[in-house]
Formats: sequence, structure tokens, C-alpha cells
Amino acid sequence: MKKYIIVVATLVFTISCNTKEAKKETKMDTPENPLLVKSNLEYGTPDFTKIKNSHFKPAILKGMELQNEEIAKIVANKDEPTFENTILALEESNRVMDRVTSVFYALAGAHTNDTIKDIQKELAPKFSQHSDEIFLNTELFKRIKKVYDNLETIKSNDAESIHLVKENYKNFVKSGANLSEEKKKELKEINSELASLSNDFGKKLLDASKKGGVTIIDKKKLKGFSEDKIKAIEKDGKYEIQLINTTQQPSLQTLENRGVREELFKKSILRAEGGDFDTSDLVKKMALLRAKKAKVLGFDNYASWSLQGTMASKPEKVFEMFNGLIPGSLEKASSEIKEIQTEINKGKEGFKLAPYDWNYYAEKVRKSKYNLNEEEVKPYFELTNVLEKGVFFAATKLYGITFKKRTDIPTYHPDVVVYELFEEDGSKLGLYFGDFFARDSKRGGAWMSSFVKQSKLRNQKPVIYNVCNSEKPADGEPALISFDEVETMFHEFGHALHGLFGNQKYASISGTSVARDFVEFPSQFNENWSTHPDVLNNYALHYKTGEVIPAELLQKIKNAGTFNQGYSMIENLCSSNLDMQWHTISSDTKIDDVVKFEEAALEKMKLKVAEIPPRYRSTYFAHIFSGGYAAGYYSYLWTEMLSHDAYDWFKNNGLLTRENGQKFREQILSKGNTMDYAEMYKTFAGRDPEAKPMLTARGLK
Repeated sequence: MKKYIIVVATLVFTISCNTKEAKKETKMDTPENPLLVKSNLEYGTPDFTKIKNSHFKPAILKGMELQNEEIAKIVANKDEPTFENTILALEESNRVMDRVTSVFYALAGAHTNDTIKDIQKELAPKFSQHSDEIFLNTELFKRIKKVYDNLETIKSNDAESIHLVKENYKNFVKSGANLSEEKKKELKEINSELASLSNDFGKKLLDASKKGGVTIIDKKKLKGFSEDKIKAIEKDGKYEIQLINTTQQPSLQTLENRGVREELFKKSILRAEGGDFDTSDLVKKMALLRAKKAKVLGFDNYASWSLQGTMASKPEKVFEMFNGLIPGSLEKASSEIKEIQTEINKGKEGFKLAPYDWNYYAEKVRKSKYNLNEEEVKPYFELTNVLEKGVFFAATKLYGITFKKRTDIPTYHPDVVVYELFEEDGSKLGLYFGDFFARDSKRGGAWMSSFVKQSKLRNQKPVIYNVCNSEKPADGEPALISFDEVETMFHEFGHALHGLFGNQKYASISGTSVARDFVEFPSQFNENWSTHPDVLNNYALHYKTGEVIPAELLQKIKNAGTFNQGYSMIENLCSSNLDMQWHTISSDTKIDDVVKFEEAALEKMKLKVAEIPPRYRSTYFAHIFSGGYAAGYYSYLWTEMLSHDAYDWFKNNGLLTRENGQKFREQILSKGNTMDYAEMYKTFAGRDPEAKPMLTARGLK
């Protein structure tokens, strides 16, 4: 569903392993492995016709070895440390690893298999080990510090190079470069164990979601599903409703059979609790290890350490945001509960609202209150139309860029589509891969990442990809999606624009290489264009008749925009709070039971609402236990504030215009990690962001 995504694959650009071990295990020569040489295809995009599973492990190990050699050269250099022989050399040491891991982690998330899973498990601790060998390399840090202490030697007009020095210094210090050798050793052991546990969590969760759905034999129990959907989930005479990554499942909105709804909901919330796929012990171990890591690094808890360099900066500010949102959200949710219970009471059963009833009866309330039926809307949202005539159309209006479909670029799966992007003057901008349909080999959620990062130094234009999980239709049928999925496509392309518009010399600070509580800003902002009349009327075309969505139906969608927002905010706040509670524990906290910890965490913030479960429970909270968002899930709410505030600026300045788009591109989307984020936003908007536009958009004020 929209907004709550696993933004990007695990970043491993500066990771490798022990040099001797890498040399010993690497047997494939560079020319024989397509991952170890720059692709001859346009933009350096990976040539998936040549890449095989057998290439990944030797390529990764060789990449580690090559990076080790580059680091060794930096350390062995007897010349006085300079920007060129230290910072720039370090920046370029990961060229090969960057290329190899960008492909490996793309497939690990979007089209995995047993071989890739085994490689992930085997190499996870080695990735961690070599990351530590770089960041905890005493002699390397001495050279970086020397350059940092002499910033005046860098050309005064080269602000990006100065910022790169500061970022390197900050990242090394954050990673433990100032620790004693004894503590560095302890930190390395913790990091290695965390890497293995995180990989185990991700693998178990993928299997739990893949195998944890509901199988229905009696077709009558699927009443409420369209014939197209029933056809799409039929397999060998049975009907399989698969799980997506969130607690609530899309099928709960239309399934009439309450028993099936209950079964599906329970399968969802218990998918990784008990049995072969239980992740409870992994959750406890990781939370405590992270707390221990924070202590070694001199912090009270993991969140305090992790939030360095973010806009929020410390846990107290995050909880302050929660406290400002919870009362209004609870009040709104309370009124929604009464509305839904009233709807239930219209029937004969007269049961009390349960979580697995919410979406089904909320849809009934939506229909009666706003006369809006999701099934009435879907025929106007055919996936390719949404992409080409909606997402791309808005980008052209705002930024002047144009798109050309390419069928000659190799992809990793037949469902993937490719487009070439051009600037307004016709010059080439980059490539875009779109992978929109769910499958067993893909993890849940939606995200963006890159095969090639923008870099002037490397003469690289960006090759960006989006991954979503819309249900694939039966052969020959149109891909009709919900409005939530429409917003997801706009959201993910907002990330893509951030990567495509990167205008940096150095890859490590280009595009989306920004703090977690800023990276979701461009994506959430881009969602706003999905309902702009000029955009919506261009893509919302009936898949049979080509008729533009009727004005009255469009108005219904707008009127329903604040519907169910109390629920939405509470389920988000529940998960955001769980994340912060897990990561503000001390290293000596005793945790016996994950479920009891969750209950206490929700009660502490007055967020325990029987009818509204967290969007993610801890046992399947991939964002924080395998997706790089530990102590960072709050960022979706934080950046939502920025996105609504920015859209408010657009409203006050003419909305969908090239001038506004260019300003946003130049002052936000093209900046990467080159300046303070608060200052960046203030330069664009002329003031600090305010929460009021978000509360208004959510119907909470």
C-alpha cells in the first residue's frame, strides 16, 4: 500500500571481506564474469542476458579483493594526506563493488532464488566484516582526519568536495573510528552477528509470507471477489490468497465471508510467530545487540546513535512528533469506529467490530457516505495508462522530461518494462526500469533503487528501477489497480526522480543518498499529482471505452480523501512507536516475550486500540529488522509533513507549472546530500516547514 514501503535494497557500496580469504575463494577471472567489467550496453545498464547465478559469489569476492587493494594503497601512501590521494581515492575504491552489488541486491529483492538466498546468508557476515575493516581502519581514519582538519587546502569554490570530506569524517566517527582497539574488536563482532541475524530475518519472513496465505477449496467462500480476481488466484483447482507484507490484506476489503476474513487476518499477524518461520528470537537478539552496539559507541540507546545526521537528530524529537499526532488521530479513529460499528449493526449478526472487519465495513461506509465503490473506480486505473499518461505525464508537465519505451534493453524478468528519459532539450537523462507485478520470487512492498548511480566523476547517467507488488491479472486481462496502488506508483516515481535528477560529481552523495527522514520527502510529495485534475483526467481512462473518469466520480475520490485517516494514522503511529521503543531500550533490558513487549510499548503511548493493529508487528517488521530502517520508520510521517507543506507552497504559486517544477528540481531533487536538509528546504520554501497542511490533508484539523 502507499507510502509504507521498503524504500531501497540494503546498501553495501563500501563493504567487502578479508583480502586473503577473497583471493583464496575467487577463481573466476575478471573477463569471464560480466559483473566485473563495465557493461557495453547504453548507460552501462546490466546485461541480464549474460549474468548467471554462478557469477554473483565470485564477482562479489573479487570486488571485495579489489576494494581492499585500493584501501591498502591509500594507507600505504607516504605522501601527505590530500583530498585527491585520500578522500577521492576512497570514493573510487568501490567502483566494482558498486556495480556488482547493485545487480545482486536488485535480484535478491525482486527476483530471488535459492542460490541467491544462500549467497546472501553466506556473505552477510563478510560484508559486515569488511565494512568494519574500512570504517575501523585506524591508519585510514588518520588520513581522513588530516584532510578534514585542513579543509582550507581544498579549492574554496568546490563546496561539494568539502561536503564529501565532512561526510566521510562524520561517517567514520559514527561507525566507531575513534574507539579503542578493544572496543573496535567488540563492535566488529556485534556488527557481524547483526548482519547474519538480519539476513536470517529477511529469509524467514519471505518464506513466511510466501507460504502463509490462505487456500480456499470452496469457490463460494470467495463471494465478493470479481471473476477476474478469482481467475487470477486459481491454481490447480484451488484458490490461493497470498500475503502481502502489511498486517491488513487487500482481500479483506471485499471478502464477504467473515470466517475467511478472520482466517486471512490471523494468518497475516501470526505468519512469523511460532513454527518454522518464527522470527521472535531474531527480533529480541537484534534489538539487544543494537542496544549493546550503541553502548560501545558511547550512546544511551540505538536510536540516539542512529539519528545522528538526520533532521530529527534525537529520539526526543521523534516522540515529540508522536505526541503531537496521537490525540487528534485517536479522536478521529474513535469516530470512525462508531461509524463502522453502526454499519455492522445494520446487519442481523450484530457482532463487535474486529480488526479483520475494518476494511470490509469501512468500504461499506465509504460507499454509503461518499457513494464511492473501489470496484467502480478500478476500471479507470489500468496500470500502463497510470504509468504513461499519469506518472510520466505529470513529470513532463513539471520538469519537461520525456519518455520513450525501449524493448531492446535486457531485463531480469519478462514483466519488467524499460523507458529511456530525455531532458527538455532532447539530451539523454537516463533509463527507468518498472517492475510492477507481485510474484513468489519478490519480497513484499514497493521500493526504488539504482543499477547505475549518477556521477559526473564517473561519467555515469542514472539507471533507476521501481518495484511494486500489484496483483498480476490473468493472461489477456487488463491490469486494473486500486487508487492506493496508483498513489504507490506516483510515490515510487518520486524516488526515481530524486535519483534521476542527481547532479553530483560524487556517486556516494548523489540523488537519494540522503538521510532517512528526508529521502521519503520527494516520493510522498509526488503522490499529490495523482489527484490533480489535469493529470487525473489524462490517465484515468476506462479500460474498455476510453472514457475519461466522470467528474462526479472524481469528486467522490476527492471527498473520500480524508476517509479512514484516523485508522491510517494510528496503524502507522503504532508501528513507528514500536520501532522507537525497540531502539530506545538499554543493553541490560530483559525481554522475555515479544508480544508482551509490543503490548507494553503501545500502552505506554496510549496507542493500544483493539480494532486497529500496527501496520507491522515486530515479527514481520522488515523495514526495521532487515530493511535498513531501524529507528527510522518515523521518517514516513516526518517527510509527509514536508511533502504536504511543499505542496501547499505549489498551491500558493500556481501548482502544476514548469517554473514550479524547475524550482523544486533545482533546489530539492538535484541536490543530493550536499547541504543541510533544513537549510535546503528553507531555501526552496522560504521558511521552515509546518505541520498544519498535513493535518488538514489528513482531516485531523
